[in-house]
Amino acid sequence: MSTSTRRVPLRKDGRKQFLEKVSSNLGLNIESFFGSKPQVEVTETSKGKIYVVNGRPIFAEFENDLFPTLSFEQYVSRLPKVVVDMGAVLYICNGADVMGPGIVGIQGEFAPKSVVTVVDVKNKKPIAIAKSVFDSKTALIIKKGKLFENMHFVGDEIWTVSKEIEGKQKS
Repeated sequence: MSTSTRRVPLRKDGRKQFLEKVSSNLGLNIESFFGSKPQVEVTETSKGKIYVVNGRPIFAEFENDLFPTLSFEQYVSRLPKVVVDMGAVLYICNGADVMGPGIVGIQGEFAPKSVVTVVDVKNKKPIAIAKSVFDSKTALIIKKGKLFENMHFVGDEIWTVSKEIEGKQKS
């Protein structure tokens, strides 16, 4: 059973506002990825909204936070990375925030409230999108407590609906 409701296309003014929000919040020129007039649809879920750009579930919005989905590999691969040990993976993939003891490394620089990718130490695969509590220099020093707020992870509702959308695109 689908966890999403229907996909609704954004009209010209709504699309323009969305693209401006992506640009200002994520510093991303969406035209470089999707052209000058991408088709943008929105799907509502119980957690928030998923934005489907040219048929791909690329962004999500939850509690006024706009972030890339794990499906947007081209962008996710460019984000700063938080590398976690394999013991932390199960917890993070069940929605837990990223805690200091599970972190084995940080790659890249970021400010507080920045979007980062969480990857596992063994496979280096993205398992979550998180928001930093501290800047990168501070996060390297702190060894306990919550350092990153988990926003989206493998297996959550955004992930499930994204996979449904991608599956429909292939058929």
